[in-house]
Amino acid sequence: MASPESAPEIYKVVLNHEEQYSIWPAYRENAPGWRDAGKQGTKEECLAHIKDVWTDMRPLSLRRHMDAAQSAAGS
Repeated sequence: MASPESAPEIYKVVLNHEEQYSIWPAYRENAPGWRDAGKQGTKEECLAHIKDVWTDMRPLSLRRHMDAAQSAAGS
């Protein structure tokens, strides 16, 4: 039987208001401004999930600004 010290640490994927991802130990409360993104697992599992879902690394505010500028230029 594995001891608690040898068990892999469980992490959770968290997301901030700019839709940027990070991982956080699952047992800890989220840092201010971060919310759960719905995935928990080993560090490797969480990082693989982020790699799959975080396809646009630009902060949300920059994406919105660029979309608005593109829409205005197309008018």
